[in-house]
Amino acid sequence: MANAKSLRKRGNIMEVKIINETTNPEKTIEKCGRVCYKSDDKMTEESTGNFISKLIKSGHDSVLEHASITFEISGVSRALTHQLVRHRIGVSPSQQSQRYVKESNFEYVFPKSIYENKTASLIYAQAMESIDAGYYDLIEQGIPKEDARMVLPNACCSRIAVTMNYRALRHFLKLRLDKHAQWEIRALANEMLELVMENAPNVFQDLKK
Repeated sequence: MANAKSLRKRGNIMEVKIINETTNPEKTIEKCGRVCYKSDDKMTEESTGNFISKLIKSGHDSVLEHASITFEISGVSRALTHQLVRHRIGVSPSQQSQRYVKESNFEYVFPKSIYENKTASLIYAQAMESIDAGYYDLIEQGIPKEDARMVLPNACCSRIAVTMNYRALRHFLKLRLDKHAQWEIRALANEMLELVMENAPNVFQDLKK
């Protein structure tokens, strides 16, 4: 049976970073939005915040699609990514493949509710170690990775890049920041919100809680 020391050694840390983003996203949104109203002459250095706020309040969300952002996300479970890829309109994911990438000695997500229960944490870690050993043995037997992966758990860590336009990102955040959302994807949504706020606070500030 795995011990507490090995649990911590196999622990993961969620990492979220921006790898690409529309240059001057808020000015891009304002410029495109003013095309609709033929109000380019009213665009100033100070006009952006009020203009974007009015767009959002009026439900003119389509203009937000002119800005987009690409995140690279790692240290998250396949359970999380299965939820993430359900967001499809305005969302483009590219995920690490278990068919082509060998998963021997895989990292896994450790839910807090299990980790804080000593008995449950040992049961959980034992199960993960057993799966890892079984996967390794299948590969050693010449089983293709695409078939050996069938034994891998939802807890197995994954890496994914995802591009979202700002309208799609707002929709994602509204759903996944909700208190009823699953804890791991809610944590991801909070990380994404903090990052996007740096360059586009006027688009997302109403989602801060």
